Parts: sequence; structure tokens; C-alpha cells
Amino acid sequence: MTNDKLTYRLKNGEKRLSGLKGILMISVYIISIFLPLSVSAQESSFTPTNAQKGVRTSTDVIAVAIPATALAVTLIEKDWEGLKEGALTAAVTAGVTLGLKYLIKENRPDFSNAHSFPSGHSSVTFAASTYIGRRYGWKWSIPAYALSTYTAWGRVYGKKHHWWDVAAGAAIGAASAMIFTHPYMQKHEVALVPAVSETSAGVVLGFSF
Repeated sequence: MTNDKLTYRLKNGEKRLSGLKGILMISVYIISIFLPLSVSAQESSFTPTNAQKGVRTSTDVIAVAIPATALAVTLIEKDWEGLKEGALTAAVTAGVTLGLKYLIKENRPDFSNAHSFPSGHSSVTFAASTYIGRRYGWKWSIPAYALSTYTAWGRVYGKKHHWWDVAAGAAIGAASAMIFTHPYMQKHEVALVPAVSETSAGVVLGFSF
């Protein structure tokens, strides 16, 4: 290994470590704000409307579809470095999100449990959307961001989260992808097209050779 390559890898490693420290510091700050506000789960009843049930289901589908699309693009491109960066982004996003959920223990608006803050759906979708844009070009991430925004709105509308839950989740996911993902020289064009019907929602992957 040449000195230039070794220096590059060391600098790249230092940058990622610095980014991880930054996310941890932000997490500590969030905990210091919200932990005093956390309360034990309350017994209450909430019955969602049919519209809320439908929106909830669509957000569950999108929360799987966007990361799956990001993975599909990476594998089609045989972008193994991108696969590692995506895995690191996913791991940090999941770790920070779950850690905060169990530390803060905020009640959901529907009182189903005390893991409302932050929104896992928002963190996952915005992490995947930012990964797609950062790695393969921002114009391909526009539909993914539109669906991520819909997901954030849907989680609030469906009474699964407060607005600050989805805002924090989006920030965690986007920040993780921005820190750990680097641009990739495209060989092919990739397009994400929203697909929404009365009973379902998702994305269609378009790929040109």
C-alpha cells in the first residue's frame, strides 16, 4: 500500500470517527432535553379511523420500500464500497434511534407504548433517501424524499408520533447518511418513481443500461 493510499484511508477513518462522535454528542444533547419530560406509559384507549389505518399501513410499506430500493441500486451497480457505507449508515441510524427510544421513553399519541421519540420510520426513510442522493446523485433522491416526507406526515396523522418525533428521526437519518456516504461515479441512470393507489403505496425502480 502506498503512502498516499494509507494517508487517505487514515483521513477517511478520522472523518468517520469524528462524524460518529458528532452524532453521539447530538444524542446526548437530545436526551438532556427530553429525558426530564419522559413519563411512564398511560392507560388510555385510542381507536384510529379507517383513513388513519390506511395511512399507517402505507407508511409501513414505504419504510421498507425505500431502503430496499437503495439496496437494489447498490447491488445492481456492484458498488461494494457503497454497500459498506450504506450498512454503516443503517447501523448508526438504527443504533441512535433505538437508543433514544429506550432512554427517553416518550408515550405515543395513541398510547400504544412509550417508544415514540424519535420516529424510526422517519429515520430509516430519510437515511435511505439521503444515501441514494449522496451516493448516486440528488435528482434520483427527489421521489424518495417526497415519500419520506409523506411518511413523516403519515406517522403524525396516524397518531403514532408527535411532530418533533418525526423531525428528530429525519435529522438522525439524514445526518448519518451525510456523514458516512460519499459520491459514486455513475455508470447507469437510476430513477425512483412513486407508485400510489387507493390501497397501497411504494416506489418503482427504473434502471437504464
